[in-house]
Amino acid sequence: MFTKIALAIAFSPRLEALICEAKRLKDIFSAELLLIHVGEKSPELENNLQQLLAKHSLNESKIKTIWQKGNPANKIIQTCMEENVDFLVAGALKTEGFFKYYIGSIARKIIRKAKCSVLILVDPLEKPTPFQRVVINGTQQDQTPFVIEKGLDWCKYDRAKQVFIVNEIKMYGFQMATAGEGGEEEISNTRRKLVAEEVAYVENILKTVDKGDLKVSIKITCGKWAVELARFATDTKADLLIVGDEGKLGFFDRLFPHDLEDILSDLPCNLLILKK
Repeated sequence: MFTKIALAIAFSPRLEALICEAKRLKDIFSAELLLIHVGEKSPELENNLQQLLAKHSLNESKIKTIWQKGNPANKIIQTCMEENVDFLVAGALKTEGFFKYYIGSIARKIIRKAKCSVLILVDPLEKPTPFQRVVINGTQQDQTPFVIEKGLDWCKYDRAKQVFIVNEIKMYGFQMATAGEGGEEEISNTRRKLVAEEVAYVENILKTVDKGDLKVSIKITCGKWAVELARFATDTKADLLIVGDEGKLGFFDRLFPHDLEDILSDLPCNLLILKK
């Protein structure tokens, strides 16, 4: 699924955990691993990094480390392009005093401008485990069939125990208000029809992909997709949320903008952004 993984590193207390998470992913996908640090390079930092790699049985001669100076986001994006990276891993920050996570301006820029897929880890572990409960965005967008297919591929590699695909009813309030003019029976019929249409949309995509032994459930929401997706991930205690980038939006998306900011400002769990 991925052949070259890059880990954006800073010499923070979570460095060891991020290296362990990257090693797990490297092993799952049999991929190369590249480390990118934008900032100071010193013998002390190099020695610390060497010790961590050795501690976790990572052959330093097979792990390429690139030290850069300059704008962190630009340098990380540039390095990923030059090195043909197809998967970038980075950590999120926890707001002080709260068990909530947010993405700063550097990570936001990386997510929006990186050409490769990006995984944001909110709580990396030194003894990482597979993502067992996964939520995939199934809202109707141009990239949704790709997101569902590759999201399920990820779940098969990682042997997820439960997978939810969440789809949103577009313009729900407007359509129900219109139906309300015909009375309660029409409201009920319209609601069932809208739900059935969105379920059918996801089911038609699932017919074209290999689900393997995954347990996949389809859930339908009726609000702004990013808000509802984040809420659903929180309610189900998901440990991974999979979305696509905003890419090429359709007609209704341009009228009613779908924005990842609602997710990025308060991450419910680890976040994987799949890009073609």
